[in-house]
Amino acid sequence: MSKAPRQSTPKQKTSGNPAPGKRAQVQQPIAELNKMEASFELAQLAREIAHHRRLYYQNDAPEITDAAFDALVQRNDAIEARFPELKRADSPSDKVGAEPAQGFAKVRHLQPMLSLDNAFSRDDVADFLDRIRRFLGLAGDAPITLAVEPKIDGLSANLLYEDGRFVQGATRGDGAVGEDITANLRHVAGIPHRLKDGNHPKRIEIRGEVYMPKSGFLRLNQAQAAAGRQVFANPRNAAAGSLRQLDARITAARPLFFFAYAVGAVEDMPAHPGSQHGLVRQLENWGFTVTPQHRIAQSLDDALQFYEAMQAERAALDFDIDGVVYKVDRVDWQERLGFVGRAPRWAIAHKFPAEQAQTVLNNITIQVGRTGVLTPVAELEPVNVGGVIVSRATLHNQDEIARKDIRIGDRVIVQRAGDVIPQVVAVIDPERTGRGKPFAFPVSCPVCGSHVERVEGEAATRCTGGLICAAQVVERLRHFVSRMAFDIDGLGEKHIDAFFRDGLVKSPADLFRLADRRTELLGREGWGELSVDNLLRAIAARREIPLERFIFALGIPQVGEETAKLLARHYLTLDAWRDAMIAAADEDGAAAQDLATIARIGPSIRADLVGFFAEQHNRDAIADLLRYVEVKPFVPPQIGHSPVAGKTVVFTGSLEMLSRNEAKARAEALGAKVAGSVSKKTDYVIVGADAGSKAAKAQELGVRTLSEQEWLDLIGG
Repeated sequence: MSKAPRQSTPKQKTSGNPAPGKRAQVQQPIAELNKMEASFELAQLAREIAHHRRLYYQNDAPEITDAAFDALVQRNDAIEARFPELKRADSPSDKVGAEPAQGFAKVRHLQPMLSLDNAFSRDDVADFLDRIRRFLGLAGDAPITLAVEPKIDGLSANLLYEDGRFVQGATRGDGAVGEDITANLRHVAGIPHRLKDGNHPKRIEIRGEVYMPKSGFLRLNQAQAAAGRQVFANPRNAAAGSLRQLDARITAARPLFFFAYAVGAVEDMPAHPGSQHGLVRQLENWGFTVTPQHRIAQSLDDALQFYEAMQAERAALDFDIDGVVYKVDRVDWQERLGFVGRAPRWAIAHKFPAEQAQTVLNNITIQVGRTGVLTPVAELEPVNVGGVIVSRATLHNQDEIARKDIRIGDRVIVQRAGDVIPQVVAVIDPERTGRGKPFAFPVSCPVCGSHVERVEGEAATRCTGGLICAAQVVERLRHFVSRMAFDIDGLGEKHIDAFFRDGLVKSPADLFRLADRRTELLGREGWGELSVDNLLRAIAARREIPLERFIFALGIPQVGEETAKLLARHYLTLDAWRDAMIAAADEDGAAAQDLATIARIGPSIRADLVGFFAEQHNRDAIADLLRYVEVKPFVPPQIGHSPVAGKTVVFTGSLEMLSRNEAKARAEALGAKVAGSVSKKTDYVIVGADAGSKAAKAQELGVRTLSEQEWLDLIGG
């Protein structure tokens, strides 16, 4: 399964509010989204993707195909690309895998196991190479040598060797912490118990993929069926299930193999080969099995030829692959490029395309999203598309239904590809006689009955009911209790729905008043003393909350987790932030000017922040919450002995030794805050060639300015 796809061209968006794992909703083109819609959808995507990651990584029981998962995460990345200021702290683009499952001891990797961004086209790969050139400050046609290899569809594992001896093995887990499966990994072919070559580091993490060959998978399923036991859906699930056996003897009886492809933390490396290709050869020398298809590509065309060759050879291989991986071959460039979010800048996965199928459209239903957008959904005769049964698909919006002339009873083509959520692509034989009537879009909200309207210039049709529309209110409550907000265990979507419907919870503060309604809760079906007490304890445990979580939980349009964290980091306390947002209503005042200095918080977000606090009912809601909740000040992270940790820096002018992106990335990695404009709170302004007004502003305010070389000397080169 792919972990975090990337999209170079915005596609289409999903609205609506289904439960995780049941998303087959209407999408609108991302280009037509406003920021409020984008913010709400990013929250929904974060929930859904986390749900599917748990099923995939912890339970080995995915509900959707890799392509469908790719589509969700790619959708998230496309929205983030258009609205970077909305990126959430729990963004799927910053996440890897899922939290470790129960049943195994937890292991913290010495170096995080990160994932890969995805490409789906030649343009995506070309853009990947161009981003590398820009980051490193290379010429636009500078050659970049790539190490290329097939992307194995198995289970990632991390192997720790000390003095050449295998001492511990773990799953990827959430990227930082995995499951200790050492005993099971000792029975996997291709994992040496001791490194063969004596020229090895004192300590090293080896990364690779555990897989089950197709031939072994067929034999295993035959044996399972003959014994009356459950058969596995595919080799990847079989490998994952076999590797997570609490009884290592079961693992030993399964046909499991390991391909090594990378290293993690290294201590006392005698001599690094200096290239990715050389590293793979070193892994072979140590006794690991590596993919025989590993190659070097000297150009974009070389890389794409390898992709096409692997796609053609895919069926003949005895192991499943779902794409190819391109890595910058030069290790020194890898080190300079570093990581963004949870993915390396120097590697990308080029995924194979998914499939289409034909089925019948039985009905068209309407969903109402948190922003009030009405989204049409195709209710389909269930059909297998790429290994998953599809019964619902997006119809995007009213215009798309009309453009494709989609009608109930039509035979349609359904697609689950890497670049879209399941969608109806086209009608088969639209010229035939006897078709149903054109679909009439509703003129009132199917949830609250309010009038619906379409804003001029937008494709979306919205319910005008606002907070009287249950669909919108419930979604806001769901957002409040979500994992990166108040994270209240035991308050799933169905419970929020039921509590709202029965009048127990109408506002966030009502959740904390449930402690006074214990008797009512005990009288509800399915709620015994244990479950009620567990819920009340979970709520009580959230009476203290960090500032950044509190800001995010309020559901302010366009304020995702990342923006909430930026605000918390800047203002540090709730009182300071709240007072500043109220004061920022004066556009010429100091508070407004200070807000404008925060990088990645543009005019539109600032307007939403000011607008939120301009509403008395929002200020009242916060005051109501503060009767039950203590908001803890933001604690800036400590980055070792970094001389710039906690400092605010501004870059201006043209840098010569670093690209602007590389300079910012290095500063943030050292704990500095990179601002977009100069204020009295700025600590350093790094001045490059042709610096303009920012350098003059620094001089006017008495802010210390540094040359590029002085900055590099300060941070250690």
